[in-house]
Amino acid sequence: MGKRGIHTFTRHLHYRNQSIVLPDGRESTVLVGQEKGIDIRIALDVVRMAREDRFDVAILFSQDQDLSEVATEVRRIAKAQDRWIKIACAFPVSPTYANERGIDRTDWISIDRATYNACLDPNDYRLKSRG
Repeated sequence: MGKRGIHTFTRHLHYRNQSIVLPDGRESTVLVGQEKGIDIRIALDVVRMAREDRFDVAILFSQDQDLSEVATEVRRIAKAQDRWIKIACAFPVSPTYANERGIDRTDWISIDRATYNACLDPNDYRLKSRG
């Protein structure tokens, strides 16, 4: 990956128990993995690259409101560098997905689920275990 200019960062999953209702109505507890720190990594990369004048338009495929501060900082950078920078967030909309709100202080680009899924990286970057 490094030879192709791709820098990866590892984040460990944190696991917690979550109660779910099964189709037959019974309740069950399952262990669910949750990522932590990904939004911070995205924020750092966007701010760093804005400072380095490496983009004019940033599109975040997220609805995480924690990233709204990135938009504010990118605007400050654009003003300090006397240049134009656009920051937007793209997110899926569908009849089964209720959240139709993008990241505050960004332009919102609502897209259909198929288009959103086509934008996802199909590669699995996890280390392969040698077994």
